[in-house]
Amino acid sequence: MGEQQHVKFPQEVIDEYAALGVDLLALFSAGHLGSRMGVQISEASADRVVGTMPVEGNTQPYGLLHGGASAVLAETLGSIGSMLHGGSSKIAVGVDLNCTHHRGVRSGLVTGVATPVHRGRSTATYEIVITDENDKRVCTARLTCLLRDVQPGDEALIRSAS
Repeated sequence: MGEQQHVKFPQEVIDEYAALGVDLLALFSAGHLGSRMGVQISEASADRVVGTMPVEGNTQPYGLLHGGASAVLAETLGSIGSMLHGGSSKIAVGVDLNCTHHRGVRSGLVTGVATPVHRGRSTATYEIVITDENDKRVCTARLTCLLRDVQPGDEALIRSAS
């Protein structure tokens, strides 16, 4: 994902994961799908996650940003916020994603901002607002993640993601 090293994390989060030998930049990234779609994370905390995605390469046959691409960006940002809220003892698993598409975009970069609606012990819900380069709302999404305890063997999975 190219410039991923510029993500801003709170120091306490960096310290928590460094103690486990986990690479935050890889763990809290968009993964392989997000990489193919050009998703870049620029800011990440449990309170706010910000990322961008190019429209080019992520369009439907009419040349507009594909709604599924907006959903990928939204789920990525909300999942990162949920993982940061849950901390290193939890794994966030998306269980519900709702996207409302407000306007079409044909070019440029879209920006998503995820903020918490609910942060509990077993679930976290984030609202994700995606805007175009003119700060016009393109999509509003809501993601709910189940926060489950890390199970034996999950540590290897988490480390392999980094």
